Amino acid sequence: MSHSIVPAPASLLTDAVAGYISGARPGAAPLATEPDDLAFMALALEEARLAEREGEVPVGAVLVRRGEVIARARNRRETHGDPTAHAEMLLIREAVGSGTMGGGWRFTEVTLYVTLEPCVMCMGASVLARIPRLVYGCSDPKGGAARTLYQLGNDPRLNHRVEVVGGVRGEEAGDLLRDFFRRLRARPRGGAGP
Repeated sequence: MSHSIVPAPASLLTDAVAGYISGARPGAAPLATEPDDLAFMALALEEARLAEREGEVPVGAVLVRRGEVIARARNRRETHGDPTAHAEMLLIREAVGSGTMGGGWRFTEVTLYVTLEPCVMCMGASVLARIPRLVYGCSDPKGGAARTLYQLGNDPRLNHRVEVVGGVRGEEAGDLLRDFFRRLRARPRGGAGP
């Protein structure tokens, strides 16, 4: 965005940031990780760090098919001035636009790795793209649509299911977000972006 970010009151940010935790929500089923999940989440964390350096909320994502990274993306909402420029949305667009998906929109045989639990928009896009597996880092108690607030990937009213694994490198992902918002709160009001 071309205009400044005005931080929310510290009490609201504190409550929101305090909820960025590792792992699945309390009482959720144990994690079902695969051997490469940690390595691919490390790549998503690299994207998140790049986003942070660019003044974006540090969220990164990678798309993997048969053990190969086919797309990488990070949050670009501020840069693009686009509220839909979440890492997951940009990743899906990149994979389709590059021809990596063979000219189709069905994302079979892929795993989406993202550092923060997807919101309703991103989880909906994952369902629509037929992404079979999603692995996320930290939960989002204010907007998580994979497990925390909603379970869109497992909603029987929808025509596709997404296997969801949460908490992979969740502490690290949560720390990035907590540190980012802590620094944002410390900035004088009306200053330039993060």
